[in-house]
Amino acid sequence: MTKILIVEDVPDNVELARKILISRGYEVVHAANAETGYQLAMETRPDLILLDLGLPDYDGLTLAGQLREVSAFENLPIIAFTAWPVETAKHMAESYGCNGFIGKPIVRVQDFIAQIDSFLQKK
Repeated sequence: MTKILIVEDVPDNVELARKILISRGYEVVHAANAETGYQLAMETRPDLILLDLGLPDYDGLTLAGQLREVSAFENLPIIAFTAWPVETAKHMAESYGCNGFIGKPIVRVQDFIAQIDSFLQKK
């Protein structure tokens, strides 16, 4: 089963993404902050990380950079999950080694799933 780690501190965002992903057959692991996200990434070896950029302990982009330093995560899809404006999110995600971004809030379930699937297919 494909495993997705969601690193997100807003419970409503987590719950919606989790419900959608589980309903499509994905296994979901959750971390509410960057430190826990790093630990869970090391322990669970997810197939994709959905990463909030504004976390309570340190920003998601720092976490993405730390993960990219680990050889096992060099090619792992890390997707910024953010409410930042599109151009800002795109620029920041690229500069920190994310494979792309998905905007919040999730408005269209089919679009969200299509984006997740496309990032997994590129893996």
